[in-house]
Amino acid sequence: MRRFLTWRFLTWRILTWRILIRLVIVGLIALLAGLYVTRPRTFGADALAGLVADATRGEQVFWAGGCASCHADPKATGAAQLLLQGGRRLDSPFGSFVVPNISPSDQGIAGWSALDLANAMHYGTSPGGSHYFPAFPYGSYVKATLQDIVDLKAYLDSLPPSDRATEPHEVGFPFNIRLSLGGWKLLFFSDAFVVTGDLTSEETRGRYLAEALGHCGECHTPRNAFGGWDRSRWLAGAANPSGKGTIPNITPAKLTWSNAELVEYFTSGFTPEFDSAGGHMAYVVENLSKLPESDRAAIAAYLKRVAPVE
Repeated sequence: MRRFLTWRFLTWRILTWRILIRLVIVGLIALLAGLYVTRPRTFGADALAGLVADATRGEQVFWAGGCASCHADPKATGAAQLLLQGGRRLDSPFGSFVVPNISPSDQGIAGWSALDLANAMHYGTSPGGSHYFPAFPYGSYVKATLQDIVDLKAYLDSLPPSDRATEPHEVGFPFNIRLSLGGWKLLFFSDAFVVTGDLTSEETRGRYLAEALGHCGECHTPRNAFGGWDRSRWLAGAANPSGKGTIPNITPAKLTWSNAELVEYFTSGFTPEFDSAGGHMAYVVENLSKLPESDRAAIAAYLKRVAPVE
């Protein structure tokens, strides 16, 4: 009887270990598969072949993309806005993200190629092959054309350098685990435009400026608990990530200004109610005022095609 019980016990232990080993193997395979699927993506080496950089066009991309609004000193005016030293803190429920130096210096992006910039803007992937936090709005920039990115890089290279070192983000566990951002991208990252349908050429241009370069949805669209957009409420207003106040609904349900009034606002910052743009929107207006009036009119036309949300 004792031998029988000993044999059964040994058999049970062997079976248990076999099951545990198999579970570990399956778990490792699943982990490796997940890491592969969510790995940082990049373009092929020849993705920019045939594209010729134009810094003059790149300047327009620069202002449309609002680069100076985040990367320059908040108090900078005039030529000082072109010193992209970084340092601004973007507060969020996940922590504080520090805007990097993107000037053409060793502390910035002097060593970057146009392809590096394309990988950053389209895929949120650093030159070192790691995921960027989506505080950098690559969720919008992914819709930017490669020609615009090449032109932007040429313009950025013409700007004054800053030797200011980029400070680390102040993001706690578990949000500081960059590997997890691959899963975030898998769930929420998309290169599809939100407003679709039979758009005019003007509305299509406005969509590109608003959804891609201008990244309006980054602030004006509400997010879920994981920081992903609620696309069903596109531009319907959101809580300010800093926790102070709200960002307004700019769908036709709430923003009822005429096209001409919108263009005037994008040009001067003055509203039909004789108020003026404030906060971060003042930077946006300053950027838009540097674009051709046809681009401001295109954004106004696009906003009229956004689905109204109460």
